[in-house]
Amino acid sequence: MAVAGPPLQDLPTFPTLPKKRMPAGRPREWYESHNRRLKAMRLAIALLNSGVYRPEQASNRKIRTTAARIGVHPPSDTTCRMVRSLIRTDRTDRTDRAACG
Repeated sequence: MAVAGPPLQDLPTFPTLPKKRMPAGRPREWYESHNRRLKAMRLAIALLNSGVYRPEQASNRKIRTTAARIGVHPPSDTTCRMVRSLIRTDRTDRTDRAACG
């Protein structure tokens, strides 16, 4: 089993894409879920960069601490669950087992 090294501190920075306005005319729930998914992705990327590679390493407290560190409002319990589902590691394992058996 490979052991992960220390997280990379000096990552290159890339320019971000310009923000676009959200499309008008959608229900409020659509905007809320869209923003929740974006927030969860930002948090998952920050956790991966900090060395958190498995969902069980990402407690609500750790996710909220990371949110404060990167300047994001504290996430709800629902967003924390979504972050853990994004860093889930067993997705490829299922397909490999199905192909072998």
